Amino acid sequence: MFTPKNAGSGTSPGHHFTDTIGRFRGSRQCWVARAKRECLNPSGSALVSSLWNDRVMRALVKPTAGPGLKLMERPEPAVGPDDVKIRVQRAGLCGTDLHLEQWDDWAASVVEPPLVIGHEFFGEVVEIGQEVTSVQVGQKASGEGHVVCGTCRNCRAGRRHVCIRTSSVGVNRDGAFADFVVIPAGNVWVQPDDMDPDLGAVFDPMGNAVHTTLSFPLAGEDVVVTGAGPIGIMSAAIARHVGARYVVVTDISDYRLELAKAAGADLTVNVSQTTLAQAQRELGMREGFDIGLEMSGSPLAMEEMINNLNHGARVAMLGLPTDRFSIDWGKVITHMITIKGIYGREMYDTWYAMSAMLASSPVLREAVRSVITHRFPAEHWQEAFAAARSGQCGKVVLDWS
Repeated sequence: MFTPKNAGSGTSPGHHFTDTIGRFRGSRQCWVARAKRECLNPSGSALVSSLWNDRVMRALVKPTAGPGLKLMERPEPAVGPDDVKIRVQRAGLCGTDLHLEQWDDWAASVVEPPLVIGHEFFGEVVEIGQEVTSVQVGQKASGEGHVVCGTCRNCRAGRRHVCIRTSSVGVNRDGAFADFVVIPAGNVWVQPDDMDPDLGAVFDPMGNAVHTTLSFPLAGEDVVVTGAGPIGIMSAAIARHVGARYVVVTDISDYRLELAKAAGADLTVNVSQTTLAQAQRELGMREGFDIGLEMSGSPLAMEEMINNLNHGARVAMLGLPTDRFSIDWGKVITHMITIKGIYGREMYDTWYAMSAMLASSPVLREAVRSVITHRFPAEHWQEAFAAARSGQCGKVVLDWS
């Protein structure tokens, strides 16, 4: 386990967990009764009772509106006729989870506590609903975190990734930072029996990277990735895998740029010290980048990208900005630049693509695995969040096994 320098101050996570479990001492019935009492929303109305049974599990919960999380016992979720229960073995931390822990304006606008958070996971199927035929108990699985309605125009046209009524695991419904998670059978992605649990846990963010990177043909093209977070690094690895000529990654963190270099980037650029124009000269490029993959949400990164694109370039944007910002629309228009927004994964073309690429390329498997830099037991979730928040990390994974 890697422990960040700024983590672990004050009461230890292990002590916190022991205290939490101690609160539920007594008979099994008392545990369940206490857990169910704590599953009340601020108005006092209970959660739908059919979602729960009388068994308990560990779960990382947003108990009430406000900053903070609690590792506590909760009743295991029950399985509906079309559902699948998965015993979580690994779960990845995402920027979304940091927003939920901090309880910023976005989190307050979309989340109704109490809620089990977390949406990147891998585990083993332990129970299936009576109508489920596509999944079997004992199979290993990851899960698509966007649960769609199936009835809107986009869903009926096969464009489920743009469903207008998407419900997100760990945001709008209970998630995977727990011993068990329940999702619809149609959201289960069955994995090979020998799948590395850590690798299986990052299929969600890797899917974001695949969706973004493969938005445009890029074999033989010059590609710039702005933002060397885990998804940006995986995008660089994918661009290298599918045959880009040059892959350049920008960031302001030397630590993360080193990870990008190790994952397959030809050149990394710390834009606090140098420019993309200098990178072009170093590579002998004369006409600008053909493909831009914006992963940072930074207005400055977008401006730098546009200034270094070739005429007719194409840009896929995944990074979410914190505020509105302007760009040089005159240049976008006169240089005929295409900009495309990306959210989540194409269901399920993206999943087939990333499974096939990983199965066929040991090099890509190792590149994606190298993005995982920190691993923590679930009881040490506070240290895990501190590591993710520090920026001196790649992907952080919680071990729930």
